[in-house]
Amino acid sequence: MALATTQSIWRSGGGDQTRVANCGSMDMIVPFYIANVAATANVVNVSGGSALVLPANAVVIAVNVTATGTGAVDLGFTPLIGVGNGQTPTLGTNVPQAYLANASVATRVAVNIGATGGGASLGNVSNATNLVVVTSKANGVASGTVTGSIRYYIYDTAVQNV
Repeated sequence: MALATTQSIWRSGGGDQTRVANCGSMDMIVPFYIANVAATANVVNVSGGSALVLPANAVVIAVNVTATGTGAVDLGFTPLIGVGNGQTPTLGTNVPQAYLANASVATRVAVNIGATGGGASLGNVSNATNLVVVTSKANGVASGTVTGSIRYYIYDTAVQNV
């Protein structure tokens, strides 16, 4: 199967030809991999991959754990400031419990908005102006490899633009 990538925000007015209906953003799902939940580290996109970076205005709405470790973990983000050609990137302030706060990774679980283990930024814009790199740290005693997926969309005004 061929792969295609776009830098656009996918949105739809649902076929409304009158251009009255508000547009909706599409859900996106990105895999994640934590080699050792006992260590504080950047989360990677796949085993041996690069750091998992979400775009500005990302709203994470669920974190799904598919391969489990033991214990509990915090999943958060650090803003990346000054990213781009000719720029010297710097790190903003880490928000360690943004998406998961003391969430069990001992079982296959889906943490949605309002669920036990959900972080304060789950369901909110992560950072309105900067990319964010996803981070993890053990909350208490934890060990093992954890994989799963992050479900998110890009917040926008929902107004027709064409």
